[in-house]
Amino acid sequence: MDTMSVNVATVRSATSVAGAREGARDFLEVLVHPIAAEAADTVVLVVSELVTNALRHGGGTCTLDLTAHPDSIEVAVHDRSPQAPRMRTPDLNGGTGGFGWPMVNRLARATAVTRHTSGGKTVSALLAR
Repeated sequence: MDTMSVNVATVRSATSVAGAREGARDFLEVLVHPIAAEAADTVVLVVSELVTNALRHGGGTCTLDLTAHPDSIEVAVHDRSPQAPRMRTPDLNGGTGGFGWPMVNRLARATAVTRHTSGGKTVSALLAR
């Protein structure tokens, strides 16, 4: 089976970002068609960034879904905020960020933000296997 989806974690605190990364690694390790180590590292990095952004800017809780397609891995993070991520100039001195969303967009084949009528949004990234 080449396509699998799993709800990895409902994240409620910043300490749970590590749990989301671990869940992503566990998901990737059991794929019928494994991916290369470098691709797996990229998936875990994107998971970390999207979950961190959701916690920081999306209302403090989120859900992570991972889907394996024949030629890609989809990372989707759902949170309660309707506000889409935005590109901004990274803060090199003040520590306020600005690096994650541009990095996700560089690493992903495609990114998307889907607002939900019931509230919140899903931010997704499609990554090469």
